Amino acid sequence: MLDNKRIKEAESNVRSYLAEGLLKQIKIKDNNAKSILVKNSRESLNVSKILFTNRHSFLWTLVTAYYSMYYIAKAVLYEMNYKVEHKISHKVVSDALIAYVRKKLKESLIEDYETVKEEALELAGVKADELVKEFDKQRTDRERFQYSMTEMVMEQKAKTALDRAEKFVLEMEKLL
Repeated sequence: MLDNKRIKEAESNVRSYLAEGLLKQIKIKDNNAKSILVKNSRESLNVSKILFTNRHSFLWTLVTAYYSMYYIAKAVLYEMNYKVEHKISHKVVSDALIAYVRKKLKESLIEDYETVKEEALELAGVKADELVKEFDKQRTDRERFQYSMTEMVMEQKAKTALDRAEKFVLEMEKLL
């Protein structure tokens, strides 16, 4: 679960990103932009699966799995009328997910349950936090992975990355 310190940090960062123009609230959307992001997400996830299944590259399995998450997160933010600019975009997306999307994810996950009771609400909150936290973890894992790991560790990390990406993309697509 995300801790309160990380949530407050992300919310503070997002306010700064908006002030600095790194994250922009948009009034008129270009549906083509969102479609491209969704297409890029699906393509990245498919490439990740191919790379892993055929054992071509664990490094690029992890990288493409991460990018599938990154693109779908940008699509959801765009759907919510936010455009992420290019400068430090990965960090902006990570923080914006925490500040804006985790609550929406929580609501979406609750709709999946037939009975909305206190336990389901708590579980959905935990799951939403975990999904957002997994994006942040995947972002940092990708950085470490690209620069120093053994082949065995790389395979394990690649499989974990692919599993995370599949779960993340599935849940985020529900928000579109």
